[in-house]
Amino acid sequence: MAFTGIPIAALDFYEDLEADNTKSFWTAHKQVYDEQVKAPLESLCAELEKDYGAAKLFRPYRDVRFSKDKTPYKTHQGAWFGETSVYLQVSASGLFVAGGYWETSSSQVDRYRRAVDDDVAGPQLARAVAALRRKGYEVNGEQLVRVPSGYDKEHPRADLLRHKTLTARRDLGCPEWLSTPKARAEIVKAWRGLRPVVDWLDTHVGRD
Repeated sequence: MAFTGIPIAALDFYEDLEADNTKSFWTAHKQVYDEQVKAPLESLCAELEKDYGAAKLFRPYRDVRFSKDKTPYKTHQGAWFGETSVYLQVSASGLFVAGGYWETSSSQVDRYRRAVDDDVAGPQLARAVAALRRKGYEVNGEQLVRVPSGYDKEHPRADLLRHKTLTARRDLGCPEWLSTPKARAEIVKAWRGLRPVVDWLDTHVGRD
C-alpha cells in the first residue's frame, strides 16, 4: 500500500496511551495502533528501503524486567534504518528524525577519538556539528565527564573527544504535511541534513 502520510490519529493514539498505559486500553485500541501507526510506517519504510536499506520497526512493548517504570507499552513508535544509521519516531508530540551511532564498541570509540584528534578529520567533524546546530539539530550522545586519558585536557575539540557515541536529532513536530504523502520527502530532506556527520562516522569510525 502506498504511503499517504502519518495520520493525526497516530498522535492522538499516543496521547491517550500516555494517559492510560494499561493492557485494557491497549487491547481496546490495538486496531487503532495497527491501522493508524503501524500500517502507515510499514508503508513508509517499504518506500524508503531502496535508498536507506531495510528498516527495523521496533516492538511496541516495553522491557520492564529491570525498570522501575512498569508501564507495559512504549509511548512512541520508532523505525531504525541500520544500513544508513538513520531513525524516525512518532509520538504524541509528532515526528522526529535522527542519525548517527547510538552504540559503539571499544574499538569504535578508539577510532573515533583518534579521528577527532586528527588535524584534518577532527576539524571536519567540528564544522559538520556546528552546521547541524545552526540548522536546528540537537547533537547528543553518551559522554565522559572529562577528556579521556591520553589527550590534551585543553584540546580544541575537547567537547567532541568526550563523546563515546555521537547522534543528532531534529524535532519536526506536527506540521501540516505530516498527514500527507509529502511527509516522506520532508523526512528524507531532514535526513540529508544529517549526512555530513553520519558520513564522517562511517568514514572514520565504521562498523566492527
